[in-house]
Amino acid sequence: MARFIVVVLDGFGIGEMPDVARVRPQDCGANTANKLLEHFPLKRLPTLEKLGLQNVVNNPHSVMQANQQANTGSAWLAHQGGDTFMGHQEIMGTKPKPPLVQPFQQALAKIEAALLAKEYRVERITQQGLDLLVVEQGVVIGDNLEADLGQVYNLTCNFNIVSFAKLLEIAAIVRANNPVSRNIAFGGDIHFAGDPHSMQRVFDAIEVKMNKEGKTAYIGVNAPDSGAYDKGFQVAHLGFGVDANTQVPWLLHQQNIKTWLYGKVADIVQNPHGQSYLSIVDTDEVFRLLNQDLDQHTEGFFCANVQETDLSGHLQDPKQYWRVLERADVGLNQVMAKMNSDDVLVVMADHGNDPFIGHTKHTREQVPLLVYQKGKTGINIGQRTTLSDVGASACAFFNAPSPENGTPIIPLLD
Repeated sequence: MARFIVVVLDGFGIGEMPDVARVRPQDCGANTANKLLEHFPLKRLPTLEKLGLQNVVNNPHSVMQANQQANTGSAWLAHQGGDTFMGHQEIMGTKPKPPLVQPFQQALAKIEAALLAKEYRVERITQQGLDLLVVEQGVVIGDNLEADLGQVYNLTCNFNIVSFAKLLEIAAIVRANNPVSRNIAFGGDIHFAGDPHSMQRVFDAIEVKMNKEGKTAYIGVNAPDSGAYDKGFQVAHLGFGVDANTQVPWLLHQQNIKTWLYGKVADIVQNPHGQSYLSIVDTDEVFRLLNQDLDQHTEGFFCANVQETDLSGHLQDPKQYWRVLERADVGLNQVMAKMNSDDVLVVMADHGNDPFIGHTKHTREQVPLLVYQKGKTGINIGQRTTLSDVGASACAFFNAPSPENGTPIIPLLD
């Protein structure tokens, strides 16, 4: 009876990827962890220090020390950019496939035809010469305006008109008929002037954006302004080229191993046979639920996402970032105290989010691999070429079939 535990400190990268100058020059010089230790040289994160954070960061100004007994390494990103969704799909064993970047206008006709073929009611809304699709009078489909333009399409739904279950059916058709990296299907109980069956608030949140040439090219719904987050929010993320049947939760289910997901990873990774704690953002709550389940279960795969680190990076707020790290450090200490000699803990990230970089987007950084297992010390995990090595290790740990991508970290499995 043993447990494989993964804690993802979202956005806690340890230095720019080798290809940054070529593919994301705005991220040159990014190093989330090193800059935070530099900024708070007299502060400690005792649990992360024990796990060997300084072994991989090596900041000479911090009071934190390297730990020669720690098991440490690092991993490159195999997915393009630095994306939470694809980062977690990669961790779970998906081999990232390069998506296209294109405005919703270029995919609209194919999506519209596919929905009409399934006998859905589809209408168009036109603003400034660009079209959105309205499906069953309650779902608006268009560009995501918060991510890099052209990489994500949104389906914004009023659940008083179209149910979440029906939205997922519509989203599956949309996903099958466009090549961008992600489709996000979400909604809430949206009201306008007291009318729960009105879409006017969603329509009022429609915006048009320009491309680099200064021409109108993108049209979508401003998600916060739509009212979808206010009450009854639910969301599903559908990635390009992601096959859940080749990922850790499904492969472990085939071996009768249960899986638990906490926080944002639960929102974006399919886990139909396990326990998923959806829409949990608060760091203390993530660790409360994780530690609660570790008290009750002696076998299984547990993966938790600490999202508030990433949110602090988006805010370019290093003080808030450090406060979240301190809370996560306490939670990790509690996790380690519950582990027995057969359990494995991996602490890692999914990309960077440097709060000093000067922009509010993710930074393309390699990530730490800090591994704890009682009785194993001083293991050099090395430089892994993909986050999928963690998922491959989890499958090998439970003698399950290998995922689509990744190589097991053998020293952790002996």
